[in-house]
Amino acid sequence: MSRSSALPRDASTAEAVAARLDKPMGALGVVFVLVVLGQSLAEDPRVVRALTVVGWLLWSVFVAELALRAYLARDQRRFWSRNWWQVVFLAVPFLRFARALTLLRAARVGSVLSAAVRGSRSAGRLLSSRVGWLAVVTVVVVLASSQLLLVLGSYDDYGPALHDAALATVTGAELAADDGFAQVLEVVLAVYSVAVFATLAAALGAYFLQPQQAGREQEPGRG
Repeated sequence: MSRSSALPRDASTAEAVAARLDKPMGALGVVFVLVVLGQSLAEDPRVVRALTVVGWLLWSVFVAELALRAYLARDQRRFWSRNWWQVVFLAVPFLRFARALTLLRAARVGSVLSAAVRGSRSAGRLLSSRVGWLAVVTVVVVLASSQLLLVLGSYDDYGPALHDAALATVTGAELAADDGFAQVLEVVLAVYSVAVFATLAAALGAYFLQPQQAGREQEPGRG
C-alpha cells in the first residue's frame, strides 16, 4: 500500500523538477552558444581564459542537470536510450586535452555541434511559438555553420563566413568556398532553407485560415 502510493509521488516530483529546470537550462543553453562563438573569435588571452572558465562552468551545470534527471527517472533504460547523445556531447570537450591536432580540431567541431544542439533544444524549452522557435533555431544554424566553416579552414575570416552562411541558410545561396566540407554544408543549408520556407508558409496559411474556420463554426445550421 505504502509502496504503491510512493510511486505517483516520485513521478510528480520528477515532473515538477523537470518543469522547473526547463526554462533556466534553456536560457543557459542559449548563453552556451554565445560562449562557444566567443571562444572561436576571441584573440585576447584574458578573454579566451574567461570564456573558457564560463564554458566549463556551463558544462558542469549541464552534467549536473543530466545526472539529476537520470536519478529522478523511473525507467533508466528508457531515459538513457533517449539521452545517450547528451553523454557523447558532454564527453567531447575532454578531447581538448589531446595533443594531436586532428583530435583538437575534432574537439572544436564537437563543441560547436554541441552548442548548436543545446541551443536548439533551449529554444524549444523557452518558446511556445513555432515561428519564434524556428527563428532562434535559424540563428543557431547560421552561427554554428559559420563557426564550422572557420574552424575547418573553409574561410580565413569570420566575417565572410558569417555572411555566406546566413545567405545559404535563409535563401539557399551558394557558398564562396569550394572545398569538400563547404560543398556538403551548402547542400545541407539549402535543404534547411526549403524546410524553413515550407514551415513559414504552413504557419501563415494556418493563421489566415483560422478566423475563417472559426466563422464557419459560428454560423447557424441551415434547414
